[in-house]
Parts: sequence; C-alpha cells; structure tokens
Amino acid sequence: MSWEIVIGLEVHAELSTKSKIFCACTTAYGGEPNTHVCPVCAGMPGALPVLNREVVEYALRLGLALNCSISKSCKFDRKNYFYPDLPKAYQVSQLYSPICRDGFLEIDVPHNLTNGKKKIGIREIHMEEDAGKLNHMNAQTGFERSLMDFNRCGVPLLEIVSQPDFVSGNAANAAAEVIAYLEKLRETLLYLDICDCKMQEGSLRADINLSVRRPGGELGVRTETKNMNSFKAIARAIDYEINRQIDILEDGMMVEQETRRWDDEKGRSSGMRSKENAQDYRYFPEPDLLPLRIEDDWIARVQKNLPELACQKRERYMRDYKISADEASTLTCHKNISVLFENLAQKCAAVNTALAVNLTVEAAHLISGEIMRLMNNANMLPEDLNIDADKMAVLIGFVTGGRINRASFKETVEAVFTNNVDPQSYIAEKGLMMINDSKAVTEAVEKVLAANEDSAAEYRAGKEKVFSFLMGMVMKEIGKGGNPELVKKSLQDALNGVKS
Repeated sequence: MSWEIVIGLEVHAELSTKSKIFCACTTAYGGEPNTHVCPVCAGMPGALPVLNREVVEYALRLGLALNCSISKSCKFDRKNYFYPDLPKAYQVSQLYSPICRDGFLEIDVPHNLTNGKKKIGIREIHMEEDAGKLNHMNAQTGFERSLMDFNRCGVPLLEIVSQPDFVSGNAANAAAEVIAYLEKLRETLLYLDICDCKMQEGSLRADINLSVRRPGGELGVRTETKNMNSFKAIARAIDYEINRQIDILEDGMMVEQETRRWDDEKGRSSGMRSKENAQDYRYFPEPDLLPLRIEDDWIARVQKNLPELACQKRERYMRDYKISADEASTLTCHKNISVLFENLAQKCAAVNTALAVNLTVEAAHLISGEIMRLMNNANMLPEDLNIDADKMAVLIGFVTGGRINRASFKETVEAVFTNNVDPQSYIAEKGLMMINDSKAVTEAVEKVLAANEDSAAEYRAGKEKVFSFLMGMVMKEIGKGGNPELVKKSLQDALNGVKS
C-alpha cells in the first residue's frame, strides 16, 4: 500500500557578525569555555539587552533574497523553557511578529519531469539568540557528567522555516529535494556574506519535520529530528524516519509526536522528548526590547546593495564565457571558489585585453579541473582554499603563450598549490620552459626513429596508432620542456620523408 511523505524544514543559520545579538561579546568560534561571556548573555539579573543593528541588516538581506515580504513593524518574544544550555531559562526569539514572511526558494529537481524546477515556500524568517553547548564527559571514576560552555549563548541566529512543500511518494526523491533546498539555501547565505555555513562547527543546522500519510489524505503526525549538521546524515535520517513511521502505521499503531535525536554512527534515531507546542513555551512579549520599526528607505538600500548570487553568476559565466553549465556550477559551488575565478579573470584581462575571454576560459578550466582535483586529493574544503591568483595568472599566461607545455603547466600548478612556489623560478629550476629549437627537436626525432626502426616501418605501412608511441618517446628524449606541436610536425615530416 502506497504512502506519501511530507517534510518541512527549520534551518538555523548562525550569523557572521563580530558581536552577539544583544551584547558586545565576540561570536568567534572556539575559545576557552566560558570566556566569551558577559552579564547579558549569561543571564545575570538586571542585565539589559541592546539589539545588534547588523543582525537586522542580515535578516533583511536574506528575506529579500528569498522573495519574502518584510514586516515593517516586528518585535521579540520570550520563549520559556528549562534547558541547561540557556542560563536565563528563556530564549529571546520572534513568534508573533517575525521579520520576514511568505517567501520562496526555487530549487532544481532532476526527477521533476515538467521543467526541473520547484518552488519551496518560506513561511517565515525570524531572529533569535543561540543557546550554549553541553560538553559530555566520562570521568575516570566511571560516571558521566556534562559541563556547560556558555560561549555560544547569544550568538545571533536566523531561523528559516519552510512550508511543508517537500511532498513525494518516493523516499529517495523526498530526500533529494531536501538536499537540493539546503544546498541552494547554503549558497545563498554564503553569497550574501551573512553566514560561513560551516556545518562541522554548527553554524548551519537543520531540523527535519516529517510525517507520512495516504496519498492526498490529511497530514499525519509529525516528528522533528533535531540539529542535523551534515547533508549525508540528513538524507540517512529522512530515509530512516520514513521507514520507521510506515512500519508503525502498517502495524496498526500511532506515530507519537516527538522530538528525536539522530545517531549517525548507529544509523538510527531515538526519542528525546514529546513535541512541545507554542503554548507549552509560554511565549510573551520581550519586555526589555522595544518593538522594531523598519523604514522603507532601509529596505530599499539593502535591496539595492544585494550582491550577485550564485545562480546569477552561473548564468553570467555561461553567457559571457560560453562555458558549460557543469563548469559554471563548479565555479560557483562555494563563494571562495567564485572569488578565485573572478580574481583570475580580472588579472587575465589586465595581462591581455584582446585575449581576455580566452584567458578567462583557461582560468575556468584550471579551477574546475586541476584545482578541484588537488583539493579533493588533499581533502580540502572550499572555504579553506587559499591560493595566489597572481601566480596562477602568470601560469595561464605561460601555457597560453606557448612558453610551457601542458604537462609542465600541470606540474607547476601543483607546486604552487602545495608549496606556494614562485612559478617563474620553479619553471627555470626544473627546466620546464618550452624548447623551440627545431635543430634539437630534429636530432631527438632522428635518434628515436633510429632506435625504433620497426615501429617507424609499421607507421609507414599504415599502422597510425604507432605514432602516439613514437611521439611519447621523442617527448621523453627532449625532456619536460618539449613543444608538442613542434615535435609532432617534425616527427610527421621525418616519417613521411619530408626534408626540414
């Protein structure tokens, strides 16, 4: 019997502001426990919050990029609960009047046979403060204990709440839509420069609200899998929860509305607590913060200054440089990669205006090919890439100008990537500069043909595949600086009896 899967997402994005949402404490990741704390974020009696204007600015950026309507008047509320990671025993959030509402994010859905696109509704975006962190330890005495680190308390968050628009009769398709949405949302946050999206550090986390139902029926009872910070783990958790709920329903039992914790090592989730509703949190207006009024000119200024997003860059790259969609996607997979490409494009244009487009295409091939290969081999994340664009521009000029061959180009790129060498010095030291001495090439060709008379005879008898072998032998004889075009012509002439 068939089932339909319905999913909604709540994504928490820690903002890249220098200070916290209601105080001047640093938001820097790490640090000794409880050193990024003051009376405000520690919840000391009598301490009063002051709203960080930049948090509002970032919220406006995201809301406009996600096609939301902006609430001209909004306010904060207290969400009361007794968790050990919040010293105040309440969280300042926005329930009744969030800053952004009713937006959407369009995603690419390969299995959608209509047009490959789908709009996922954004119910709201609201501002709130992050909680602290529990460090679970096992003492030598054999008992477990948890230590509290309040450094993260008060770090500004945007919570992006989707509509339950991930609806599918297929578990794999449902998970694919969720991942496509999260990837698009992550790139949007990165290009807006409001979140570093380092999931391994918890700066981007997702809660999965999932239920199953008979096709077209009423919504089922949903569960919420909390604080997911890996796309692969999210896909596995979705698959597990779909099967778990279907098994319960097909056994004639009821799914319990609850919050669940995912254990990626064990590949399963477990119940944490029954799912609370809004009334359980006893929300009421935050008395220490005035309502926030957002004027039209502020919204207009933010709209005008929105940066070019990844999807817009992809279209421009394909239009201006005639590169493939796959290559454009690679160049925009992370803002750091795109910045490197555009720096290279700018430097290539400065070197030779007439050949700017050709040199930029060469830069695109370099980054999407060799640089990405080297990053994968080094297990390097895009945000950690730090490569000298000036040095790469010099190398692009060398290979397109015929001063080094492709093999030498590849070798020097790796040396710059790995050891940040000076490319000109490296090429000189390793003897990689292209040899354009026709006499030296002719002598190498004659030596190879004399040593491989049988292969030369096979070629002359019509076995053209032998040419690649002979070509390789001549290049080996000349060394790393061989000019392939010159070698090819000289070898063909010698084999065909053409005098140089």
